[in-house]
Amino acid sequence: MNQLQKNNFTEGKILGPLLRFAAPVLGARILQSLYGAVDLMVVGKYAETADVSAVASGTQIMNTVTGIIMGICMGITVLIGQSIGAGRSSESSRIIAAGIKLFAAFGAVLCAAIVLLRAQICALLHCPPEAFSRSMAYIGICGAGIYFIIFYNVLGSVFRGMGDSKTPLLSVAIACGLNIAGDIVFVRYLGLGASGAALATVMSQGVSVIVCAAIIMKRGLPFEFGRKSFRDTGVLTRNILEIGVPVALQDFVVGLSFLILTSITNNIGLIESAGVGVAEKVCSFVMLVPSAFSQAVTAFVAQNIGAGKRDRASLALRYSISVSLCIGVVISWYSFFRGYELTGIFSSDAAVVAAGWDYLKAYAIDVLLTSFLFCFLGYFNGCGYTRMTMLQGIGSAFLIRVPISYIMSKQIPVSLFRIGLATPCASAAQILICFWYYHRKNKEAKRAGAL
Repeated sequence: MNQLQKNNFTEGKILGPLLRFAAPVLGARILQSLYGAVDLMVVGKYAETADVSAVASGTQIMNTVTGIIMGICMGITVLIGQSIGAGRSSESSRIIAAGIKLFAAFGAVLCAAIVLLRAQICALLHCPPEAFSRSMAYIGICGAGIYFIIFYNVLGSVFRGMGDSKTPLLSVAIACGLNIAGDIVFVRYLGLGASGAALATVMSQGVSVIVCAAIIMKRGLPFEFGRKSFRDTGVLTRNILEIGVPVALQDFVVGLSFLILTSITNNIGLIESAGVGVAEKVCSFVMLVPSAFSQAVTAFVAQNIGAGKRDRASLALRYSISVSLCIGVVISWYSFFRGYELTGIFSSDAAVVAAGWDYLKAYAIDVLLTSFLFCFLGYFNGCGYTRMTMLQGIGSAFLIRVPISYIMSKQIPVSLFRIGLATPCASAAQILICFWYYHRKNKEAKRAGAL
């Protein structure tokens, strides 16, 4: 049995293969989140509060940038999955080549922009004066290593499109271990603070790329890939962009809305800034289950849509929501009622821990909603309906999340919990739109099948 047959989602049972695919995705997402989490944890224990604020703000920027990269990479995952499902696996080599050429050019622009504009970025974020120079350093170092972030995500999107979620898990596991070691050396022993955390992150991500490339060279791909694959890739590049850019734009706008939230809380004070940064780190973990199922659904649905099996794609969506929601109930309860234990992992400052828990309570509500929302988005991405996901994401960000957070920030006394409620409000509106669009598309498909 070759690799493509082993990872074929268009035949047989649904729940078992979906869970087996989602589990390594979840493991990889946990380890990816550990990059920033370990940075903040080590900095919180061995550096100053200004360094915590710098890492928190810098991580928000890099998460936004990574979201853009992952969004465009979604085009690679979907196209490879659909080509395999349709029995055109040889086309996958040209899709990969088109992605490499696209991101080689995009990476140069992105690297230059982040490094040259890091001061302006920090100013837009209203980084506290005590943390301004350290935020600049963190963002500049991560920006200089942006190619590592880019090509890790490109390679990961290729493996997921082929139905392989284990290889990305292996590579990021190795890199995560190096990141933890690097944080301890650079921050604890060399006293480099936020800069040391950034150095450890960039170096470990570089290892991720090397590991993935080595695996490909040793194992090979299940289809021919060489110089010929790079010829005449213009149409495929456009196809990648048509699918990926709406996802990237949505992720950018959503990320921008969270940066605005960061700016709002930065204006309140240093404790609030650090508290929100700590809470966001916890949130990156509590949202991992629905996020992992979103990626799993995308790959699963892409293959089945390519094979013309919409019913299997719909069943995968329902299974994903059910499992994600069951786990989400437990995570939500713990985050709301015992969240201080989670925020306390990342800071030894009691005021920062309390502020972070207050903000985290709002996300405890949102984790229930994202069990529906993220799975729906994964389904729509797998179908190629990425313009819809873009429009609803942008609308909810600037019509709901930002206005509510701003209004709540002006209420006296200031409550980070009330500010954070903007996020579940936005998610609730998005879910209603997703239900409507899902039923609309199903009716269209049934009418088309009856003709």
